[in-house]
Amino acid sequence: MDLTSFITSFTTSFVIFIVLVLLFTWLSRKPANSVVYYPNPISRGLDPFENRKRSMNPVGWIREAFVASEADVIAASGVDAAVYLVFLSTVLGILVFSGVLLLPALLPVAGTDDALKLANQNSKTAGNYSELEKLAMGNVQAKSTRLWAFMLGVYWVSIVTYYILWRSYKHVSNLRATAKSSPEPKPEDFAILVRDVPSRPSDQSLKDRVDSYFRRLHPDTFYRSMVVTNLKKVNKIYNNIEGYKKKLAHAEAVFAESKTTGNPEGARPTMRTGLLGLVGSKVDTINHCNEKIKELILKLEAEQKITLQDKQERAALVFFNNRAAAASAAQTILAQMVDTWMVSEAPEPRAVIWPNLSMRLYMRQIRQAIVYTLVFLTVVFYMIPIAFISAFTTLDNLEKLAPFLKKVVEQPEIKTVLEAYLPQIVLIVFLALLPAFLMFLSKSEGIPSESHAVRAAAGKYFYFIVFNVFLGVTISGTLWSSLKRIINHPGDLITLLATSLPGNATFFLTFVALKFFVGYGLELSRLVPLIIFHLKKKFLCKTEEEIKEAWAPGDLGFATRVPSDMLIVTIVLCYSVIAPLIIPFGAIYFGLGWLVAKNQVLRVYVPSYESNGRMWPHMHTRILAALIIYQITMVGFMIIKKFVYAPFLFLLIPISFVYAAITKNRFYKSFAATPLEVAARELKEVPNMEAIYAAYIPPCLKTEKLEDVELFEDAQSHATSRTTSF
Repeated sequence: MDLTSFITSFTTSFVIFIVLVLLFTWLSRKPANSVVYYPNPISRGLDPFENRKRSMNPVGWIREAFVASEADVIAASGVDAAVYLVFLSTVLGILVFSGVLLLPALLPVAGTDDALKLANQNSKTAGNYSELEKLAMGNVQAKSTRLWAFMLGVYWVSIVTYYILWRSYKHVSNLRATAKSSPEPKPEDFAILVRDVPSRPSDQSLKDRVDSYFRRLHPDTFYRSMVVTNLKKVNKIYNNIEGYKKKLAHAEAVFAESKTTGNPEGARPTMRTGLLGLVGSKVDTINHCNEKIKELILKLEAEQKITLQDKQERAALVFFNNRAAAASAAQTILAQMVDTWMVSEAPEPRAVIWPNLSMRLYMRQIRQAIVYTLVFLTVVFYMIPIAFISAFTTLDNLEKLAPFLKKVVEQPEIKTVLEAYLPQIVLIVFLALLPAFLMFLSKSEGIPSESHAVRAAAGKYFYFIVFNVFLGVTISGTLWSSLKRIINHPGDLITLLATSLPGNATFFLTFVALKFFVGYGLELSRLVPLIIFHLKKKFLCKTEEEIKEAWAPGDLGFATRVPSDMLIVTIVLCYSVIAPLIIPFGAIYFGLGWLVAKNQVLRVYVPSYESNGRMWPHMHTRILAALIIYQITMVGFMIIKKFVYAPFLFLLIPISFVYAAITKNRFYKSFAATPLEVAARELKEVPNMEAIYAAYIPPCLKTEKLEDVELFEDAQSHATSRTTSF
């Protein structure tokens, strides 16, 4: 990509961002749009415009984001949102402090050398180079003493990363400890998850076995247990009832709306009972829904009794009457046979994946092996389509692959737009398809909570982007464009890598700019959710519940957001010394990302669960992994440049591994389990244990007849069916 195309891409992206910010400023001030731009405070029962002037200042949201404290973020969206902002500010700090030294030191060193010019003169097939490439390490000649500056730059980036990551880990650890020691009682702090419960004697129910076991081990602190049941059938009936209730409310609203002065009796809505309401007999919707609800409620009550008594699984949630006892029990090896009575901290009630709780240890291990194999195959074979996509990085490759497009792409206006946007947009769309698949695989492992599944999916995605996006686009783009040269002159491969790899920084530089300007602009403006909401409200929504569902924003989406950010971390770190010009773009990405994300967690997103910052060790480890990849890359690049002092960079790699081990030993255990001194801090009131127990009763088992905790527990205690034995 030449300088003109880059400037065109950057300027266009910037203009789009400004337009989207102005749209956000205008649209967010309209009361009719408040549920789209302020759903978080509205869901908490607050007035979104209280103590806030409806000004048309396009930077007013920036001022409010800066003024809001970390406590405000936690109050609005929880500790997880605050930790995500710490992650963004951590990477921003690394890039800012690195760039303060690298930009003024390395850009002149690279820009005043002439390796690319000499290579272009000596080889007819070397091709032209852009002004941007002259500011990269590829413009420094082999064996040059100038390479000392770049090697010292690698040390500087590494030291800055070590220091800032340590401070951030310590800060997040304090945030988590404060949340876990909160004076407000939380259900998950008083419960543990017990899996792989041994088969019961024939004369004892599974619940009685769990109760007697824990009463013997914890006679003073054990409260009661809740045996996990197979909810598949009862949950299906419950969801059908909820669906008919929504249809009934919608039909009643339509009927009430049809009553006018000209037609006071109104027109009763009708529906068809067949597939998707398109076929089958025509019936009165209100009567039909009422009949189905009455019929299904009877089935639900019968199935609830069967589920509680006959469908008990070999897993349970065990409750204690104080936090310290629960924290201690979750960290204890209970049985001599360690593959039975396996315990861990209970997930938050909203985050429980009920079908996975009862999965046996051997099944979890088998599934995990299968999932890892599938992930490995995905990582390896995704390289093929990624390599194909990278062929579009330059129009020369596009013309070679599709000669019939030559006349079209040679048009100056079309050529500029295609070079600026085509490869980046195609890659972004292609990558957007993967996270959902990885989330499905992670849940298939038998992971017990949504937050854990998100972390697992994000980890898989990180390794994918390292091998396929960073390595795939970089190496495939270089090799594809010069395949003929490599075949004819194999010895030129090393020279090719040394002179051409830095040039790929222009692709990633445009990729980063497109993501932060257009991506953050669209997120801030919320144009797509706004349009969808108003269309649903006008044509589909008839009840308040339907309107609420139409504007419900969901959570921050860590499963896709964090891996996407990790891709930028990897790219910017790996190119920070090879092409220092990428550092300001990375800093803008994370600085602007911090502002937009803070605005969104305060005003928009509503958390679906709370893990109290459990994602941070994952973030920390992946940043370190990106740093190690960067260090290995620089070692290889220095060797290609024939720099005799390149072995000095080898020292950084073991230092990074030692640093990772030290931080893990120092901080990680307090994230994996709650420290007793944290759990033992006093509560402001005696916890309501019945409410804590009831918080874990699945919605499909909550009915008027089983709302009383004693009745629910009694129903579980009278199991009559045989529990499967392995």
